[in-house]
Amino acid sequence: MAAAFCVASTQASAAPLQACFVYVSPVGQAGWTFQHEQGRQAMQQALGDAVKSRFVESVPEGADSERVMRDLARDGCGLVFATSFGYLEPALRVAADFPAVKFEHAGGYKTAANLNTYNARWYEGRWLAGWLAGKQSKSGVAGYVAGFPVPEVVQGINAFTLGMRAANPKAEVKVVWLNTWFDPAREREAALTLVAQGADVLTNHSGSPAVPQAAEEKGVMLLAYQSDMRRFAPKAQLAAVTQHWGPYYTQVAKAVIAGSWKPQPVWGGMKDGGVQLSAVSDTLPPAVKAELEKKRADIVAGKLLPFAAPLSDNTGRVRLDKGALPDARIAQMDWFVQGVVGSVPAAR
Repeated sequence: MAAAFCVASTQASAAPLQACFVYVSPVGQAGWTFQHEQGRQAMQQALGDAVKSRFVESVPEGADSERVMRDLARDGCGLVFATSFGYLEPALRVAADFPAVKFEHAGGYKTAANLNTYNARWYEGRWLAGWLAGKQSKSGVAGYVAGFPVPEVVQGINAFTLGMRAANPKAEVKVVWLNTWFDPAREREAALTLVAQGADVLTNHSGSPAVPQAAEEKGVMLLAYQSDMRRFAPKAQLAAVTQHWGPYYTQVAKAVIAGSWKPQPVWGGMKDGGVQLSAVSDTLPPAVKAELEKKRADIVAGKLLPFAAPLSDNTGRVRLDKGALPDARIAQMDWFVQGVVGSVPAAR
């Protein structure tokens, strides 16, 4: 009894873990950073006094992010979440100088003794969104506003296209590259360009509500990404591929507090709830909604694999003639499937 009492007293008096988040854009009301902030808040609520969390928003990738992470590590942060792809190299440098601090990087492909990477299979939700676009599009043309040509973005474009062509074999997807994650004016301009090129459905991999707002304004359909965008596109949105970070952030913080954290790269998906197809429109025909739900269940069960053979690229080259692409090839994807108009530019 005495020993148990001593352990409880020690835990009660322990200082809370400082969990700190670095965001590439303003938190705003929707989008990539907003979803990470929702995750931080869920973690804080779940763990209460055991954790003290804070964030720094609008931190550019590169030297600025390294400075911010270094300041956070010096200022007592025991856990730092670096939530943008371009934060990886800066995070690795800071992690090397602060071995007692644990770092978690979103979307990265390198680890260290005190740096882990985490991501989700957004492409699973993208396939479903593409299938729904193929079912509902009249023109058979979708427009895709894309940030940078990194594998995660290419995966999303390809999965969306494969889903769309599963519903309409003649469908095509046109892409406009932004070379930025967050620039509302350029996001809007890209969306309008795609509508002018015949797209009657839009989707995006960018950080603001500008594409949903353009879809609503132009009367085209929307498959939203990151957040439920109904507040910005109440008529246009058919569904949203949404991101849910709270359970993962809570799990990581618990592991750090318990002393059991170690760098084990995580790639979640629809099965564990990190990726969801949310806010499916009530205006969809019942038969379409029923088939969509069946396909969602098949993805969760592993019966429907978005990157299953046969797969050819948009130059006609066979990329896979049997089976399904393994994770290693998906993680390095740098080519477009049949149905995507254009080519993948060199990554930055």
